[in-house]
Amino acid sequence: MLSCNQLIREISKSIGKEKVVKLSSILKKEQFAIRDLIDITFHHDHGIAFRAAWLLENLFLQKPELYVEHIEYLVSRVREVINPSCKRHYAKIIMHITSPKAAAPVQTQLKYIDLTPVLEQFFDWIIDPKVLIAVKVFAAEALFNIRERYPWIKEELAEQLRFLMRDGTAAIQSRGRKLLSKL
Repeated sequence: MLSCNQLIREISKSIGKEKVVKLSSILKKEQFAIRDLIDITFHHDHGIAFRAAWLLENLFLQKPELYVEHIEYLVSRVREVINPSCKRHYAKIIMHITSPKAAAPVQTQLKYIDLTPVLEQFFDWIIDPKVLIAVKVFAAEALFNIRERYPWIKEELAEQLRFLMRDGTAAIQSRGRKLLSKL
């Protein structure tokens, strides 16, 4: 059984996609505690935190229904994410689990979770000029995904997208047009 310290040692140096896939498989097989992995994404060493977030994303996107009981904990920690690289992974996970295409158990679990802290954080990330564009795109998509649950999001998101698109990159222009057309 892989311990937290062993995992930290494994990801203490640079790893590639192949190693992430291999480690994800090991973590899944050994039923590594997802709460512990989430906690490692807040490691003081930003490289370790980033690689832990990459593993977390890989696990969640493969089969999120396996981690339904950990979604609330994941959501509760979003406001604490300060590592720029980890923001990308958290935003992408939230974008996928809030998608209308998410597995039914995930959608059901989300109904019982207060997503307000995520909404606030994601709007903060969209507004912050220092936040990477990929984070903004994933955050905007996640907000779009939950617009029906929180009706005030539609207007606020539309305003923020229009603002970002004024001087935005091709990525934000493309995603912004797509989301605005659906709003």
